[in-house]
Amino acid sequence: MDTRKNLYFYYKKSDEIIEKLKPLFKYVEENGFLIVEDSKDANIIISVGGDGEFLQAVRHTDFRQDCLYLGITQKDESGLYCDFNIDHYDRMVDSMKDNSIEVRRFPVIDVTINDESTFHCLNEAAIRSAIIKTIVIDVSIDNNHFERFRGDGLIVATPTGSTGYNKSTTGAVIDPKIPCMQVTELASLNNNRYRTLGSSFILSQDRKLRLEVIQDGNDYPIVGLDNEAYSIRNIHLLTMQLSDKRIKTVKLKNNSFWDRVQRTFL
Repeated sequence: MDTRKNLYFYYKKSDEIIEKLKPLFKYVEENGFLIVEDSKDANIIISVGGDGEFLQAVRHTDFRQDCLYLGITQKDESGLYCDFNIDHYDRMVDSMKDNSIEVRRFPVIDVTINDESTFHCLNEAAIRSAIIKTIVIDVSIDNNHFERFRGDGLIVATPTGSTGYNKSTTGAVIDPKIPCMQVTELASLNNNRYRTLGSSFILSQDRKLRLEVIQDGNDYPIVGLDNEAYSIRNIHLLTMQLSDKRIKTVKLKNNSFWDRVQRTFL
């Protein structure tokens, strides 16, 4: 860890947060770290502002594999990705100086749209109807047709993403040590005419998921990648599989994924 000395801070610029960060900036420099202006020069990227800001930091710095990501929360912010609080920044600096620190690795999903552009997701990818009408999607696993879905949409979540949007739609919370994807339905139609599995299901890291949007007037669905919505015209095909990429963060003692789930939900 002692070779990781260049820090890049990702946060929403405001006078209030800049004032809060001044003592932290001074403290890290006093401890031998360098604050850089370009994320490409950093080997530790630090987000300030909870899980939403952490996801933005990872996305806007291109899911880098050669650095560590750390998250700092402020008051009353969720922190399933964030181990530190801005009022106790000394703990973060001490952890970065500790050569015995462990690194936690989070899985990422690759999403390819229309066999053209590929995006990455740390939390989840969601496809939803953009009009007041059910969206129809042919679901295939490893190029074998599985079901025809009718409903509001589908969520494909990583294990760490399982605690967010996925959990709110009755999906399971998954241990991030299990490399997999979870597919969860949004308000599916199930009656004598239409039938889906009716529950979430989990795919191993070797599986490939194919979602083909039936062009029946719902030709411009909303695709959400983590906490960003993408407006892409004529989406007809999404393919998803677990990436070889892993997002690396510091693992603190006595602060496992399940410790944080317990603090957040129980």
